[in-house]
Amino acid sequence: MFVILGYLVVIGSVLGGYMLAGGHLHSLMQPLELLMIGGGALGAFVVSNSQKTLKATASALPGILASSKFTKARYMELMALLYDILSKARKEGLMAIERDVESPAESPIFGRYPTVSKDHHLVEFITDYLRMMVSGNLNAHEIEGLMDSEIDTHHHEALVPSSAIQKMADGLPAFGIVAAVMGVVHTMGSVGKPPSELGMMIAHALVGTFLGILLAYGFVGPVATLMGEKADEATKELQCVKTALLASMQGYPPAIAVEFGRKVLYSTERPSFAELEQHVRQKRA
Repeated sequence: MFVILGYLVVIGSVLGGYMLAGGHLHSLMQPLELLMIGGGALGAFVVSNSQKTLKATASALPGILASSKFTKARYMELMALLYDILSKARKEGLMAIERDVESPAESPIFGRYPTVSKDHHLVEFITDYLRMMVSGNLNAHEIEGLMDSEIDTHHHEALVPSSAIQKMADGLPAFGIVAAVMGVVHTMGSVGKPPSELGMMIAHALVGTFLGILLAYGFVGPVATLMGEKADEATKELQCVKTALLASMQGYPPAIAVEFGRKVLYSTERPSFAELEQHVRQKRA
């Protein structure tokens, strides 16, 4: 919703200012210029990225229109799940959660938290490290190093579409110049025409530069930035899980371990201590 609203503001501000200055919109309607810029940028995008990057970008693009799934309610559900499973491990021993870890889809604990359970990657991240805790073969420092490596890999992969889109945005002004130069070449080849026609042809050529810059900074570049922010949010959730599990491994009780994880979250989505405590009680009830 906000993406569409932002685009409308960009179009309204640029074209509105142009019209208020006495400009005519029909002078900007140059589909051939748009074909040269858009086609050239798209072709370069395909050439400069691997098939894996192209698929990842195509999968990530629809998500820019959706609101963020990383809300306060989701984080409270995640931390309530961590509290429940860490409490069970503390009271009954680590072996008591083995069945929950091996079959989270059949686990009554995971079943109480459908929002988290639907996220396959998040569940896999939690259960993988709980399994290591159950095995008892690794200490907290070794698991922390492994977690950091996995989170870094996940973050790098999540940023690939954003980086690819940003590179395309960086190239759009250059393709706008290419379209403008092609227009000037066409104009210079028509020197015998009346001055009014030559002036119109030069104006059409300059539209290419305008379109390249507008598409880069008004449309494509902001998409890359938004995709990067969404990748950061996904990484922050994993960091929350990591902090809570490591605190538990270091001997802190579940309530304190979850509090460690809560402190990692961004302030805009971080629930208060009282909100989290009340949510945990309601879920356990």
